[in-house]
Amino acid sequence: MRDEVDELAEAWARERPDLDLAPVAVFSRLSRLSRHLDLARRDAFSGGGIEAWEFDVLAALRRAGTPYELSPGRLLRETLVTSGTMTNRVDRLAARGFVERYPDPEDRRGVLVRLTPEGKDAVDAAFTRLLDAERAFLAALSPTQADDLAGLLRRLLIPFS
Repeated sequence: MRDEVDELAEAWARERPDLDLAPVAVFSRLSRLSRHLDLARRDAFSGGGIEAWEFDVLAALRRAGTPYELSPGRLLRETLVTSGTMTNRVDRLAARGFVERYPDPEDRRGVLVRLTPEGKDAVDAAFTRLLDAERAFLAALSPTQADDLAGLLRRLLIPFS
């Protein structure tokens, strides 16, 4: 079985036979899969009328468990955005009725961001659509192969954690 990366690597090998092209075989495929996954994520989220950034915030709150609330600082760490960006995102999600702000009972100066029932429904539906799309990506692999791939990718990601 051949793909476009095989052709790309062969062209580079012809032009630069002095180089070890093993990384091209891996990372060009990862890059292409990433682009396809981004499109699938966009479709999964837009099917429910939400954006990818909205999903990220809503999903962080949903994963927190009942009562589905986090401090803005914790949301920053979960979503890897700046404070100003998070404030804007929470404002926009609140305007849509997906989140509400509450005073933090443990810190009179702080607030908590809580998922509303509408936000919970939106993120749950988007996550279901996302899993369906991602499952389709893995359809060519056996469950064992998918587990092996996840393990190998984990090994590559650990240095960045």
